[in-house]
Amino acid sequence: YNTECEKSTPVNYFWYRETLNITPDIESSGSLQWWMVLCLATAWSVIYICFIKGIESFGKAVYVTATFPYLVLTIFLIRGLTLPGATDGLVYLFTPDWEILKNPQVWLDAATQIFFSLSVAFGGLISFSSYNAERNDCERDALVVGITNSATSLYASIPIFSILGFKATTAFNNCRQENILTLTNHFDISDQNITLENYDKWFNYLNLTHPGDMSTLPLKVCDLQNFLDQSASGTGLAFIIFTEAVLEMPGSQVWAVLFFVMLFSLGLSSMFGNIEGVITPLRELKLVPKWVPDEVLSGVVCLLSFLIGLIFTLGSGNYWVEVFNGYVGSVPLLIAAIFEIIGVIYVHGMKKFSEDIYFMTGRKPNIYWKACWMVISPTMLLVVLIAYVAIRATKYPTYPAWNPDYELFPETEMKPYPDWVFGIIVLLIVMPVISIPLVGLYNLIRCGIKKSSVKASPNPYNNEAFEIETEEQRKQRV
Repeated sequence: YNTECEKSTPVNYFWYRETLNITPDIESSGSLQWWMVLCLATAWSVIYICFIKGIESFGKAVYVTATFPYLVLTIFLIRGLTLPGATDGLVYLFTPDWEILKNPQVWLDAATQIFFSLSVAFGGLISFSSYNAERNDCERDALVVGITNSATSLYASIPIFSILGFKATTAFNNCRQENILTLTNHFDISDQNITLENYDKWFNYLNLTHPGDMSTLPLKVCDLQNFLDQSASGTGLAFIIFTEAVLEMPGSQVWAVLFFVMLFSLGLSSMFGNIEGVITPLRELKLVPKWVPDEVLSGVVCLLSFLIGLIFTLGSGNYWVEVFNGYVGSVPLLIAAIFEIIGVIYVHGMKKFSEDIYFMTGRKPNIYWKACWMVISPTMLLVVLIAYVAIRATKYPTYPAWNPDYELFPETEMKPYPDWVFGIIVLLIVMPVISIPLVGLYNLIRCGIKKSSVKASPNPYNNEAFEIETEEQRKQRV
């Protein structure tokens, strides 16, 4: 027998060995897994086909990718609520654990998660909004997007946790069934005498009458709360925990297909925004010649993204997913969001921004919006950023490794990142935000050169022309 297969669960073995063929640590890169390269190429090909003509083509695809997950979630909701143990999962979901809530890391994770959920600071929302009408009701859109996002998260959590409750209950009953078999064999008790319903009574009775024997028996500790606590995030939740739950459901093949097609749809929707956040600035900043067609530009962006994504198809690819997920999608987004709100409210100006809103919607933003933009939002973002950096700085970053030689295998082994990987992490954090000070410095120098050239001009009309031009540009901008 394969020792790794024997020690781990079927789902764990299939995910880590058959699917990822993962290496024991991030330093062992391994080779490209051809099946994952093929899947990656297929995914980017689908994205390119949907994106081939820009907003015209993927705007239609969004109708499917955005609505299909709601249909699947509704199906899972109906099925999940009918499963045994669903109530335990929902009680677990809606019962606050005050000890966990005291942990600042939980709040930091929640803050960064909302960035992913709303796509804040990714650039996609700004790119999409550029296609709106000039007098679009942006206040209404902001409220609809925010409320819909939170409502969707809550709606999705109910079927997920009802199914996870079913999984925990199944594991809890299996644990007690093994104990029942052990007790039945050791004490020569007739079959079917000890059942799941009277297990606790028998357990307490045997503890009182045969305490010595009970202490020597290899009985497992069966606690429903412990099984409910065995949650995960990211790939672990989707491909291990939830997959194990689906396997226990009747007609598991159907539920598995629905679940993973839904994940694929969600991935497509996310990538539409991310790709648009790249292509739109390239066009509007005139970094790409006008004669380059959209099909070619979209193809080049998708091809480069595919080539970069090849790192995730290595044997160590899942570790690099953790790196990008844990560091690239946290600090850079917080920094970008802080500079965005400072740039709009304090550089462009609250008064001018209010006039822009009034021009678009016909009404000026109320005191609540102004308080959020000027004080509450930048303060909260700054606090989260400082707290996040402070917590990360107190301990050297580690990652969970799937190491068959680990003494507690199949549990993942927490290993520190090598120094060279830590250097790459720092680089990945700095690279997305380095453009902010560089572009700011460039514009300051450019503005200073312009002012110097205007003052040095002997023609008095040059100053007047400069003033008229600037005023005209301001009117157009407003």
